[in-house]
Amino acid sequence: MVSIIWVFLILTGIIYSFFTGHIEVINNSILNNGAKALELIMSLLPMLVLWSGIMQIAEDSGLLNKFAKFLYPALSKLFPSVPKDNKALGYIASNIAANAIGLGSAATPFGLKAMNELQEINDKKDTASDAMITFLILNTSGVTIIPTTIIALRLAYNSQNPTEIIITSILATICSSFFGLLLDYFIRRSKNK
Repeated sequence: MVSIIWVFLILTGIIYSFFTGHIEVINNSILNNGAKALELIMSLLPMLVLWSGIMQIAEDSGLLNKFAKFLYPALSKLFPSVPKDNKALGYIASNIAANAIGLGSAATPFGLKAMNELQEINDKKDTASDAMITFLILNTSGVTIIPTTIIALRLAYNSQNPTEIIITSILATICSSFFGLLLDYFIRRSKNK
């Protein structure tokens, strides 16, 4: 569905620029912004590779399992239907850790693995379980302590103080996580009555 929306918006822009006589704006934008996008990707790539590697080493060494055990008291309250020894909790903890350091791209593989594990224990295969919904809320609103990707973007665009957003990022993500999980709790509670 999203791809259809993007195709519609792009075609609308091209048709509009053609009829208004501004087709050169589209041509210049495609040529100039394509190079800028590639330059931006290349500047972010080393950071993403580094942190993805660190997360893989942490997973292979068992550090993420220890982190999951550390988080288990909180995770058991959030995910009561997930057994204590299930791999999903380790992947959820990994996803939380990657999101906490602002690496949404590095968090994605852990999120997908967590969803696969949660699907394995899901009784209704065609419906998202409560644990899956809670994880989705936690993943999308996850607390970010160090917004690494945003800091890297601000550095790439020559920000005077790229780290000045840390406090506001922490506050915003704490609020979004708290209210998202609170709403999830009340909806789940009313559904189970």
